[in-house]
Amino acid sequence: MAGFLSAFILGYGLLLGGAQLAAPWLGRVPLPCGGEVLRMQSAFYCVTMRNFVTPELRDVARDTAVAMARDFPGTVTLALDGGYPLDWLPMFPHLSHDDGEKLDLAFYYMGPEGAYQPGRTASPLGFFAFETVDESDACPPRAMTLRWRMAWFRPLLRDLRLEPERTAALVRLLLADSRVGKVFVEPPLAKRLGLSDGKLRFQGCRAARHDDHIHLQL
Repeated sequence: MAGFLSAFILGYGLLLGGAQLAAPWLGRVPLPCGGEVLRMQSAFYCVTMRNFVTPELRDVARDTAVAMARDFPGTVTLALDGGYPLDWLPMFPHLSHDDGEKLDLAFYYMGPEGAYQPGRTASPLGFFAFETVDESDACPPRAMTLRWRMAWFRPLLRDLRLEPERTAALVRLLLADSRVGKVFVEPPLAKRLGLSDGKLRFQGCRAARHDDHIHLQL
């Protein structure tokens, strides 16, 4: 058992190192696992190699994070799922994220007293802390759907609330960026944040919910 584990760790380490070296040749760059204004939400996304995007999308994320830190000093922007180093490699449970041109960003959060919590998310993964969990779902029931409610996950959530000012400002920056083609935010949440724009879309009833994170794509 110990030999198998050692071989697995060695093999995975070589795979991870090889991906880092090969990614630039494949048109991918990794988002930073550590950084002052932009970083992955946790080491999970780096270890599983879900932090690779095209150079242009990396620049969009970096420029947006810098602008947020300028407008709201102390703000840390956290990235979630990007893509793998290779093209056309599906990233479960996403229906896209297979070309390096899509990226999920975490919401900003505040504590019970209303103070912004830099670098923290309500969910330990950044996903599944749904903001409209108690509202009626406009989508009809489906046998096959990614619109999970994740009720079993709620006890794992931290005592943090959505920070609306920063989160709305982040979405507005993305919408104003000519390099960004679409931004997905669940319609009830977009309305609550006062967001409206032609680039702001509903992802549809087949895809995962977007009231726990922001999806952007070139």
